[in-house]
Amino acid sequence: MNIENDLYLISDYDKKYCMQVFGPQQIAFTHGKGVYLYDTEGKKYMDMIGGIAVNSLGHSHPKLTKTISDQAKKVIHCCNYYLIPQRSELAYNLCRKSFADKCFFANSGAEANEGAIKLARGFFSHKGIDRYEIITAKMSFHGRTMATITATGQPKFSEPFKPVLPGFKYAEFNNIDSFKEQVNEHTAAIMLELIQGESGVHPADKSFVLDIKRLCEEKGLLLIIDEVQTGIGRTGTLFCYEQYGIKPDIMTLAKGLGGGVPIGAVLATNEAATGFELGDHGSTFGGNPLACAAANTVLEVIADNQLCFNAGTISEFIVNKLNQIKEKRGYIKEVRGMGLLIGIEFDERILASGMRDALRNKGFLVSSIGKSVIRIAPPLIIKEAEAAKFCQAIDQVLKETDKVNKNKIGLELKK
Repeated sequence: MNIENDLYLISDYDKKYCMQVFGPQQIAFTHGKGVYLYDTEGKKYMDMIGGIAVNSLGHSHPKLTKTISDQAKKVIHCCNYYLIPQRSELAYNLCRKSFADKCFFANSGAEANEGAIKLARGFFSHKGIDRYEIITAKMSFHGRTMATITATGQPKFSEPFKPVLPGFKYAEFNNIDSFKEQVNEHTAAIMLELIQGESGVHPADKSFVLDIKRLCEEKGLLLIIDEVQTGIGRTGTLFCYEQYGIKPDIMTLAKGLGGGVPIGAVLATNEAATGFELGDHGSTFGGNPLACAAANTVLEVIADNQLCFNAGTISEFIVNKLNQIKEKRGYIKEVRGMGLLIGIEFDERILASGMRDALRNKGFLVSSIGKSVIRIAPPLIIKEAEAAKFCQAIDQVLKETDKVNKNKIGLELKK
């Protein structure tokens, strides 16, 4: 049975047989090409959310799909009892391009962050030092597993699943004094996103990040940078930490690394990597040949096509256009982010979910965060002409909203 082109059956089966944790919009896609996706009725959409910063090379990229196909014909999975060439190559590529000396591969961002948490605790435990607490930022997001929802500084994610794990403390983002107040003799690490994506795309101040690095050095703490969403060219450099002039002890990656193939990674210095000894950690699927082959190709294509530079260039174009629209139309409170991870915050007259739906009706896919912010994270291959179409669509939606206002019907964009 093939239900791929039957939206009614897809929706019906989802409601009946899938745990209802996502609340999907009633649309399904059959294929994609470049920055575009096509639904069951053949309608074309510009994918401005990129699978939530996952589809770094867009859809059906010829080099990536060839790599996946070729590798699938050889070996999809080989367990970690044996050497895996693709894993070794990927570890070399990531270490050569970053601060890191060692890598561990997992299957997702949450797993990578779990690994980083264990690594930080193991670093001190193996030395016989009683330091295990990790400080994270309020309004952060680090994953959906028990450890990572505890690390996440938003109680709404952990409240239904209490008791949460002990050993985590929380401080105000962009407030170094708040972090200093949480440090004690049991503190092992500070875990930080450089851009808080799930709370509305809020970048860290550079001075704050430099102060955090200095605090870690002074107190002998490990610095964990969560680059699950910001890594792999997303912010205009291969890794976001490069833009802050610091080097972490541990970094996590996922999302864009596999270009759509699930993979996560924990990167660490040689010293921090001593937190894992033989048998301390593992993964059945982590570092498998298929995922690692895909990731190696993603890194190659990003380098060969200067996609980090493209992310920075297109970002500047989008932000400038959106700020022009802000001046012309109003409604937009702030445009913020870095590279191709951008949050657009609207005033109280615009519902984010309404803007999301209005853009989808015009053929553009974005995500909404809370009541007022939409987030975009398009493929790194996006061109200026495509970005211009997206900005024009937002301008058109706000123009239509102006007409509604003149008719005194109300300003909010309803679902």
